[in-house]
Amino acid sequence: MTHAPHHLTLADIARHLDVDFEGDAEQPIRGLATLKEAAPDQVAFLANRAYLKDLATTKAAAVLLHPEHGKNCPVPRLEMANPYLGYAKLSQLFDPLPARDVTGIHPTAVVADDAMLGKGVSVQAHAVIEAGVVLGERVVVGAGSVIGADSVIGDDTRLHANVTVCHGVVVGKRVILQSGCVIGGDGFGFAHDGAGWHKIAQLGGVVLGDDVEVGSCSSIDRGALGDTVIGNDVKIDSQVQIAHNVIIGDHSALAGCVGIAGSTTVGKHCMLGGGVGLSGHLTICDGVQVTGMSLVTNSIHEPGVYSSGTGAMSNTQWRKNAVRFKQLDEIAKRLSRLEKSHRSK
Repeated sequence: MTHAPHHLTLADIARHLDVDFEGDAEQPIRGLATLKEAAPDQVAFLANRAYLKDLATTKAAAVLLHPEHGKNCPVPRLEMANPYLGYAKLSQLFDPLPARDVTGIHPTAVVADDAMLGKGVSVQAHAVIEAGVVLGERVVVGAGSVIGADSVIGDDTRLHANVTVCHGVVVGKRVILQSGCVIGGDGFGFAHDGAGWHKIAQLGGVVLGDDVEVGSCSSIDRGALGDTVIGNDVKIDSQVQIAHNVIIGDHSALAGCVGIAGSTTVGKHCMLGGGVGLSGHLTICDGVQVTGMSLVTNSIHEPGVYSSGTGAMSNTQWRKNAVRFKQLDEIAKRLSRLEKSHRSK
């Protein structure tokens, strides 16, 4: 359930979505809620047919829904072909976070003398901005966050509390970095001499495009030589690991706990489900969807949906299948011999 930081009417809501409606234009709207929980001053939405059962009894001021469900709506309706997109747009109106921003530098923040800060910047308590940093206009640097030397942060970007942007990182406009994420830490590079490991200095950087979001406690490593590059409008969930020199194309989305090994390229409009692992030095073409918990060890050159692994089953059944899996090679050989014998007769 959400509440509006300021007064809105049903007419304001409809105007923001560019849709028509029937009802009281001056009806106050103070928040968003589910169909089941909505009060008479809140807007609900229906984007999943599983919740259609709650439509008839909703007490919402209005419901955002697809036109096919409009005739079953007992309250004023806001019809859109993509009601979930409409919900996303409305949620921005009710977000109280920007209203709490205070421009200026908190007395406990540490800002290098040669750092360049744009108009309307907010630097919150105990943040650190090192030498040579450039912040665009209306950037918000959350409490305890660190921006390393010579990094550049674009306009309207927000760093939540305790974000680390290491040295020499370029962040685009309207980027959101959630708490605890690390952008530009060293990649995992070591050379072995037979007895021990020798660290390889990571000489590249990280470039994040515009409108990127990085979830909490995710890591994007700097490149070993060239840069790690994240394209425009890429959405990265929490606890994701992106290794050095990875390239991710525009508009791709990575769900929680995805791991991408070094020097792999992911195309545009790709979707990686939770827990997906990509081996290093692969190329994934545009328009690929990999379902959750899949392991990708070879490049993918055709768009489509890809999966690996097996779904959960009872332990007894899994043990039987595991035994059979080990027998597959021998079974294949026996089948080949039988086919050859059949053809020879």
